[in-house]
Amino acid sequence: MTCIKRVVIAGGGTSGWLTAAAIAKLYGKQVKVTLVDCAEIGKIGVGEATIPPLRNFHRLLGIEESEFMAATQATFKLGIEFNNWARQGDKYIHSFGVTGKDCWACDFHHFWLAGYNKDLADSFGEYNVERQAAIQNRLLPGDSGKLNYAYHLDSGLYAEFLRSHALKHGVRHINGKIEHVDMSVSDGSIQALILNDGSKIDGDLFIDCSGFRAILIGEALNISYEPYGHFLPCDSAIAIQTESASELPPYTESIAHEFGWQWRIPLQHRFGNGLVYCSRHVSDGLAEERLLQSLQTDPVSEPRRFQYQTGRRIQAWHKNCVAIGLSSGFLEPLESTSIHLAMSAILRLLKFFPRESIVEEAVLSFNRQTQDEMEMIRDFIILHYKATERNDSDFWRYCARMEIPETLEHRIKLFNSNGGLLIANKELFQVDSWAQVMLGQRILPKDHHPIVDLMGDDELDRFLKSYKNFVSDRVGAFPLHKKAIENYCRSCVTEESS
Repeated sequence: MTCIKRVVIAGGGTSGWLTAAAIAKLYGKQVKVTLVDCAEIGKIGVGEATIPPLRNFHRLLGIEESEFMAATQATFKLGIEFNNWARQGDKYIHSFGVTGKDCWACDFHHFWLAGYNKDLADSFGEYNVERQAAIQNRLLPGDSGKLNYAYHLDSGLYAEFLRSHALKHGVRHINGKIEHVDMSVSDGSIQALILNDGSKIDGDLFIDCSGFRAILIGEALNISYEPYGHFLPCDSAIAIQTESASELPPYTESIAHEFGWQWRIPLQHRFGNGLVYCSRHVSDGLAEERLLQSLQTDPVSEPRRFQYQTGRRIQAWHKNCVAIGLSSGFLEPLESTSIHLAMSAILRLLKFFPRESIVEEAVLSFNRQTQDEMEMIRDFIILHYKATERNDSDFWRYCARMEIPETLEHRIKLFNSNGGLLIANKELFQVDSWAQVMLGQRILPKDHHPIVDLMGDDELDRFLKSYKNFVSDRVGAFPLHKKAIENYCRSCVTEESS
């Protein structure tokens, strides 16, 4: 029986250093953590938007929020604004936080539906604090504001911040190119990484954070990949950085085009921009031209193009190798889930972390939970494409006609019929997220929960107005987003250059 004493991580970047920091912080007294930063592994480095669970993960690692935000040139994020998705000219925000106030029998959107059909309700977003704060460019950081927010950050600076944090907890860092993976003849597990200078990095547990290349889980262990391209047709992206602007909206912008969509992400020192597209419907050259023509501030970098394949590794944990990050799978950045999926996999590994030997039941549970998580998030992202009325291009006509997983088809039909949303506690996107996107994509339920009808029109009117006023009063007390950054987490680099 082999004790797990040596953990070897292949790949730096966000996933690698996030994994190293977490294992070293929590298990550093029991295991030795070595990270091999492979020079040949290209880092995508465009994952600049996050979602709220990262805040709790940072607390677990002992990361102080204002320090982290200043170091990564971060701004606050309250949601994602979707433009031109259901129809050209449409606009809605998928915001964080809770919309309205529900009851024991049904969720708030049922009360809203009844009010909407009786001309008693305003737009759905009027009843969400985070959404109203987003459009008014206001935010109160920290726990005092009781806001559900995330971050926009510089992914390169974030990796460096995590690297520094991990090294403080004793992680051994080796720069080197992996030339060969030494495998056990007896059981096919990984024994060591052989670097280009001849050095040998032995380990008991290996973590593959080598990105799309998947040096360990894919190349060495030959674990296959299940593609999602028939559900998520975009397969290419172009990223470029531009100058900052006077206004820094506390949300990510997602603007649909005739062959994909474009992101715009505000940081303290610049904007991150990119175009996600389907190469079957537009050439790389035309996609880049569209991106450059739509920039709102001047470029400060050259365009970077990369291709990807959405999908998941059939087994994220095989023998003594665990894939985390892009080596495990990839769902396009539409809902900013890439860093979250790495974080979630790390938490899952910490939960099932082997002590004296790798337990097969733990591996099976890890892989099942990984698959469930990927498929539930996959369905949520597909919803944005499928629920469209656009027919102005071959791309959108394909999306409207394409077959979708039965799990998603059931959700759409249920919501469309009576506003029902049956969400498991373990799902990342809960009722508020599904309702906002369903309604934003013009899926309006034909009926609402019958318990709402126990409330008379006058009572329903008072209920909706009262909560809308509550939201308005609360948001009105928040400072402007830019002021919140200046007082809480302004970067010294930004300050010096301004």
